[in-house]
This record gives sequence, structure tokens and C-alpha cells, in this order.
Amino acid sequence: MEALPKCPKCGSEYTYEDGSLYVCPECAHEWSQEAVEEEGLVVKDAHGNVLQDGDSVTVIKDLKIKGSSSTVKVGTKIKTIRLVEGDDGHNIDCKIPGVGGIKIKQEFVKKA
Repeated sequence: MEALPKCPKCGSEYTYEDGSLYVCPECAHEWSQEAVEEEGLVVKDAHGNVLQDGDSVTVIKDLKIKGSSSTVKVGTKIKTIRLVEGDDGHNIDCKIPGVGGIKIKQEFVKKA
């Protein structure tokens, strides 16, 4: 039996086929088989724009840094991002002036 792909949205392994679509029972995300065959990691910002390595992004929400008392404020511009495949949804690796290197979820940024 062929192993079905994990859900690209939540990472669930309990996906099933429904006609020509794959469906995730945990988050109700549906995607086509062609989307699975595309190569590489596809990361989209909060507005649906596709991000690439080296892009500049702007933070759209105040982000508290775990284990620290500092925050990243709305409107902070981040230059030269790097896309990584994160199990926990943190797909953007970057350096923020005054904070250092951190990973950010894609839904908290917009392409600049």
C-alpha cells in the first residue's frame, strides 16, 4: 500500500483520498495530488504571497520572544530571510537587529 502524504498545513499523518484530492481530518485542509508533486518548500506570508530565500518581510503582529522579556514590534522590517522546514510551523529563519537570530511562523509576516 502506498503511503499517503502528510498534511502540508498541520502535518497530520491521518490524511485520506477523496477522489482526486487529499483531505486532512484534523484541520479539514484539502489539496490536490499535483500540489504534492511540486518540488521544494512553499512558504506563503499572511496575505498569500509566496516567499523565497533572501526576501524582506515586515512583522504584522507584536511577537513575544520565548524565554526573554523582549518583543518584536509591529512594522519591524526583516531583511534576507531564509526558509527552513520547521515541524512546528516556524518556517522563516532570520536575524532581527537588537534581538538576534530567531525563527518566525509565516502567518506573522508580510512580504515587503
